Amino acid sequence: MGETDAGDPGDPSDLTDDPSDLTDEEWRERLTAEEYRVLREGGTEARFSGEYVDHDADGTYRCAACGAALFNAETKYHSGCGWPAFYAAEDDAVTTRPDTSHGMRRTEVRCGNCDSHLGHVFDDGPDPTGKRFCINSVAMEFDGE
Repeated sequence: MGETDAGDPGDPSDLTDDPSDLTDEEWRERLTAEEYRVLREGGTEARFSGEYVDHDADGTYRCAACGAALFNAETKYHSGCGWPAFYAAEDDAVTTRPDTSHGMRRTEVRCGNCDSHLGHVFDDGPDPTGKRFCINSVAMEFDGE
Protein backbone atom coordinates (compact mmCIF):
# COMPACT_ATOMS: atom_id res chain seq x y z
CA MET A 1 0.00 0.00 0.00
CA GLY A 2 1.07 3.59 -0.08
CA GLU A 3 3.60 5.07 2.30
CA THR A 4 2.01 4.83 5.74
CA ASP A 5 3.04 4.86 9.37
CA ALA A 6 2.09 2.16 11.87
CA GLY A 7 -1.37 2.94 13.15
CA ASP A 8 -2.32 4.84 9.99
CA PRO A 9 -5.61 3.67 8.45
CA GLY A 10 -3.62 2.44 5.42
CA ASP A 11 -1.46 0.09 7.48
CA PRO A 12 -2.41 -3.55 6.69
CA SER A 13 -1.78 -4.49 10.32
CA ASP A 14 -4.79 -2.36 11.21
CA LEU A 15 -7.17 -4.48 9.14
CA THR A 16 -9.86 -6.46 10.85
CA ASP A 17 -9.25 -10.17 11.38
CA ASP A 18 -11.67 -10.78 8.51
CA PRO A 19 -11.00 -8.36 5.62
CA SER A 20 -14.26 -9.49 4.01
CA ASP A 21 -15.98 -7.33 6.66
CA LEU A 22 -14.56 -4.17 5.06
CA THR A 23 -16.93 -2.03 3.04
CA ASP A 24 -16.09 -0.66 -0.38
CA GLU A 25 -15.66 2.76 1.24
CA GLU A 26 -13.18 1.35 3.78
CA TRP A 27 -11.15 -0.29 0.99
CA ARG A 28 -11.06 3.05 -0.87
CA GLU A 29 -9.73 4.75 2.29
CA ARG A 30 -7.01 2.12 2.81
CA LEU A 31 -5.73 1.83 -0.77
CA THR A 32 -4.32 4.29 -3.27
CA ALA A 33 -6.47 4.87 -6.35
CA GLU A 34 -4.24 2.56 -8.44
CA GLU A 35 -4.20 -0.15 -5.76
CA TYR A 36 -7.98 0.02 -5.55
CA ARG A 37 -8.34 -0.19 -9.36
CA VAL A 38 -6.19 -3.33 -9.53
CA LEU A 39 -6.94 -5.08 -6.23
CA ARG A 40 -10.64 -4.39 -5.84
CA GLU A 41 -11.78 -3.75 -9.44
CA GLY A 42 -9.64 -6.37 -11.20
CA GLY A 43 -7.54 -3.91 -13.19
CA THR A 44 -4.09 -4.49 -14.67
CA GLU A 45 -1.06 -2.23 -14.51
CA ALA A 46 0.81 -1.49 -17.74
CA ARG A 47 3.45 -4.03 -18.82
CA PHE A 48 6.97 -3.38 -17.54
CA SER A 49 5.73 -0.48 -15.38
CA GLY A 50 5.65 -2.15 -11.96
CA GLU A 51 8.37 -1.74 -9.37
CA TYR A 52 8.85 -5.51 -8.88
CA VAL A 53 9.30 -6.60 -12.52
CA ASP A 54 13.11 -6.68 -12.22
CA HIS A 55 13.27 -6.91 -8.42
CA ASP A 56 15.69 -9.63 -7.20
CA ALA A 57 15.98 -9.38 -3.39
CA ASP A 58 15.38 -12.15 -0.84
CA GLY A 59 12.15 -11.95 1.10
CA THR A 60 8.40 -12.32 0.85
CA TYR A 61 5.88 -10.64 -1.43
CA ARG A 62 2.72 -9.76 0.52
CA CYS A 63 -0.77 -8.68 -0.50
CA ALA A 64 -0.85 -4.88 -0.67
CA ALA A 65 -4.45 -4.92 0.60
CA CYS A 66 -4.19 -7.14 3.68
CA GLY A 67 -0.51 -7.99 4.23
CA ALA A 68 -0.91 -11.77 3.77
CA ALA A 69 2.21 -13.61 2.56
CA LEU A 70 1.73 -14.57 -1.12
CA PHE A 71 5.04 -15.51 -2.75
CA ASN A 72 8.56 -16.31 -1.57
CA ALA A 73 11.20 -14.46 -3.58
CA GLU A 74 12.91 -17.81 -4.24
CA THR A 75 10.04 -18.70 -6.60
CA LYS A 76 10.34 -15.47 -8.65
CA TYR A 77 11.82 -15.63 -12.13
CA HIS A 78 12.20 -13.41 -15.20
CA SER A 79 9.51 -14.56 -17.63
CA GLY A 80 9.65 -11.59 -20.00
CA CYS A 81 5.88 -11.12 -19.66
CA GLY A 82 6.15 -7.58 -18.24
CA TRP A 83 4.89 -8.39 -14.73
CA PRO A 84 6.54 -10.11 -11.78
CA ALA A 85 6.33 -13.89 -12.33
CA PHE A 86 6.47 -16.70 -9.79
CA TYR A 87 6.34 -20.47 -10.30
CA ALA A 88 4.61 -21.14 -6.95
CA ALA A 89 2.53 -19.36 -4.32
CA GLU A 90 2.78 -19.85 -0.56
CA ASP A 91 0.54 -22.68 0.72
CA ASP A 92 -3.13 -21.61 0.75
CA ALA A 93 -2.12 -18.00 -0.03
CA VAL A 94 -4.09 -17.63 -3.26
CA THR A 95 -7.29 -18.82 -4.84
CA THR A 96 -8.06 -19.08 -8.54
CA ARG A 97 -11.15 -18.79 -10.67
CA PRO A 98 -11.98 -18.73 -14.38
CA ASP A 99 -11.76 -15.32 -16.06
CA THR A 100 -13.41 -14.87 -19.46
CA SER A 101 -13.25 -11.06 -19.51
CA HIS A 102 -11.99 -9.21 -22.57
CA GLY A 103 -12.80 -12.21 -24.78
CA MET A 104 -10.01 -14.30 -23.24
CA ARG A 105 -9.95 -17.56 -21.28
CA ARG A 106 -7.62 -17.14 -18.33
CA THR A 107 -7.33 -18.14 -14.70
CA GLU A 108 -7.51 -15.25 -12.27
CA VAL A 109 -5.40 -15.28 -9.09
CA ARG A 110 -6.88 -13.74 -5.93
CA CYS A 111 -5.58 -13.29 -2.39
CA GLY A 112 -6.73 -16.21 -0.27
CA ASN A 113 -7.16 -13.91 2.73
CA CYS A 114 -8.97 -10.80 1.42
CA ASP A 115 -10.10 -11.93 -2.07
CA SER A 116 -8.27 -9.09 -3.83
CA HIS A 117 -7.36 -9.48 -7.51
CA LEU A 118 -3.63 -10.12 -7.94
CA GLY A 119 -3.21 -11.19 -11.57
CA HIS A 120 -3.43 -14.43 -13.55
CA VAL A 121 -1.76 -17.84 -13.66
CA PHE A 122 -0.72 -19.69 -16.82
CA ASP A 123 0.57 -23.21 -17.53
CA ASP A 124 3.74 -22.08 -19.35
CA GLY A 125 6.10 -21.64 -16.41
CA PRO A 126 9.33 -23.40 -15.45
CA ASP A 127 9.89 -26.55 -13.41
CA PRO A 128 9.10 -27.66 -10.83
CA THR A 129 5.46 -26.52 -11.19
CA GLY A 130 5.08 -25.45 -14.82
CA LYS A 131 3.10 -22.44 -13.56
CA ARG A 132 3.57 -18.73 -14.27
CA PHE A 133 1.84 -16.59 -11.69
CA CYS A 134 1.79 -13.24 -13.51
CA ILE A 135 1.12 -10.71 -10.73
CA ASN A 136 0.63 -6.93 -10.72
CA SER A 137 3.40 -5.17 -8.77
CA VAL A 138 0.88 -2.74 -7.29
CA ALA A 139 -0.98 -5.72 -5.78
CA MET A 140 2.05 -6.60 -3.65
CA GLU A 141 4.39 -5.18 -1.06
CA PHE A 142 7.87 -6.60 -0.57
CA ASP A 143 9.06 -7.66 2.87
CA GLY A 144 12.85 -8.07 2.67
CA GLU A 145 14.83 -10.42 4.86
